[in-house]
Amino acid sequence: MRALKVLVVVMGVLLVVGTIGLVLAVMNRANHPVAATPAPVVTAGTNSTIDLPAGAKVIGTELSGDRVLIRLSLADGGEQLLTVNTATGARVGTITLRPAKP
Repeated sequence: MRALKVLVVVMGVLLVVGTIGLVLAVMNRANHPVAATPAPVVTAGTNSTIDLPAGAKVIGTELSGDRVLIRLSLADGGEQLLTVNTATGARVGTITLRPAKP
């Protein structure tokens, strides 16, 4: 019975401490708001030409922030990942994926 009383007192103290911590955290966030991140700059559009390897076909694209990832199927059976900056239209980098040789 004594252990039960100690357990109830400890849990009560934890509830009080937790509530005080929660109130302090809310007050801290209210007094120090997180600075908003600026919205990405949207331009009117960039026209550019990107040369693909001979025989390559686009099999997928994915946009992430100011970059677009273009997945290419190459003529030799491999694949290539091409990264392009959408703001400038410049090629950022490429990753060539080749089938493993047995």
